[in-house]
Amino acid sequence: MDHSSGKENERKKLMSSEKEFDFLSLSLPFNRPQPQPILAPCASTLTSIDLNSEPKDDLDTVTVPSRSRPNRRPPSQGPGEGKSMTVPPPFPWATNHRATVYDRTHLLKNNIRTITGTVQCKRCDKKFEMGFDLEEKFTALGIFIQKNKATMHDRAPKVWVDPVLPMCQHCGQENCVKPVLGNTKKKAINWLFLLLGQMLGCCTLNQLKYFCKHTKNHRTGAKDRVLYSTYMGLFKQLAPEWSLS
Repeated sequence: MDHSSGKENERKKLMSSEKEFDFLSLSLPFNRPQPQPILAPCASTLTSIDLNSEPKDDLDTVTVPSRSRPNRRPPSQGPGEGKSMTVPPPFPWATNHRATVYDRTHLLKNNIRTITGTVQCKRCDKKFEMGFDLEEKFTALGIFIQKNKATMHDRAPKVWVDPVLPMCQHCGQENCVKPVLGNTKKKAINWLFLLLGQMLGCCTLNQLKYFCKHTKNHRTGAKDRVLYSTYMGLFKQLAPEWSLS
């Protein structure tokens, strides 16, 4: 009888614990995870997706801005802004256009036969005026160009780049007299005097570029190229009938 009563007590305890479990689970609904509704995709979304397309990398959508090169302006072939196309002629053999001289026919017709310029001795420092005979120097230069042009290849020869200078009339020093160009404005350069004395090589590169700029000659490159263009341009001004080809 004691054995059967013990089993009965155990059965009652078990039933009591099950009821208590059901009560706790019902009274605390937030302890259970709530099922989430499954949303079906709308028809418009499905039709906009291409199932056969390859997946794209994120980098494909990055737009790299292109670098545009700045437009390079061609070199100007005239005077700068605010400057006149014409200037007062600095010499009787110069025209009123920048870096332009009269031709030989005009000079001889107007009895301009000696071309003078200011020079300075590097040894005794004396400044004085020197003159070149137009016909004599023109003929010598023309012969030199005809004999050597084929081997110049558009570059001034060494004798033009580093010219042999005249002798000083005061101290007698050879190869010592240079044209005065230091403080000379470009528009007042004595181009014909430098041409006849074959002393254009004494000009700076900027001075030579000035000549080429205002006479529409090529002015880029090394000094020997710009110097060559200056010699040929001036010679054509002086003798437009001569063929330099």
